[in-house]
Amino acid sequence: MAFLTWIHTKISPFGHTMHQSIYLKKKILLSAILGLLLSNVAWAASEEIQVYSDDKEEAGHTSIDFHNNYVTHSRSKSEYLGEQAPNGVYRLTPEFNLGLTDTLEFGAYLLTTRSNTGEWNSQGYKFRLKYIAPHESEGFYWGLNLETGKQNLAVSPTAYNSELKTILGWNSSKWNYAINFNTGGSSNSGSEPLSEDIDFKINYVYSDITQVGIESYNEMGPLRHFQGLSSNSKTLFAVIDTEVAGHEVNAGIGRGLNSNSDQWIIKFIVNAKF
Repeated sequence: MAFLTWIHTKISPFGHTMHQSIYLKKKILLSAILGLLLSNVAWAASEEIQVYSDDKEEAGHTSIDFHNNYVTHSRSKSEYLGEQAPNGVYRLTPEFNLGLTDTLEFGAYLLTTRSNTGEWNSQGYKFRLKYIAPHESEGFYWGLNLETGKQNLAVSPTAYNSELKTILGWNSSKWNYAINFNTGGSSNSGSEPLSEDIDFKINYVYSDITQVGIESYNEMGPLRHFQGLSSNSKTLFAVIDTEVAGHEVNAGIGRGLNSNSDQWIIKFIVNAKF
């Protein structure tokens, strides 16, 4: 209760008309995030375990993100013919980033896995285009990310998949919040209807280069009819965002919150700029 009281004091209006719209945006965003947090929801391992915020490459600049995650405890039986069961699987996904303009960024992924028997496999590719609207360093921001690509049967029951990610967030001197609404589907004949994931993160700014917090990843099921919290994958991560030898690093340990989730996951992302 004390935590909610503290949040209320942080988002109280300043008593001036010019601040009312900012207050309303912040209250809506925080309410959505807190509602998810208090409901104990989350997600499961994939090639990219990341909540999108307002990060993007500057126009003309490039970098590579190395996405790494390892499922230490999960199911050992396949759910469909040809699937690589997740237990003991390590996924390495290099992501190339190119800043096109002040608001647009292009990305390309190469998906790879290492099985629990030590065999490396290429699992497909993805391309994305991310837009981050102009905004101040503190306060509300928003953006969109559209990605599409092809994945092998080992990691996806459908080959061609696309996703539209809506990005909302709020930055302050001590706290950063971000929430993503991810609507995805496949163009394959006979594929499942559009589905929704809701992911969020809350970070406390510990220093100029270090933040600590939580990330939550939630598979909600079909877009037209969300399923219960016990259905699909729900995973919660404790994370740190910092710099090591001049490289940005995001690292975390995740715990599945129901029987449909990978039970323990280790993940880290390293950014190398050029």
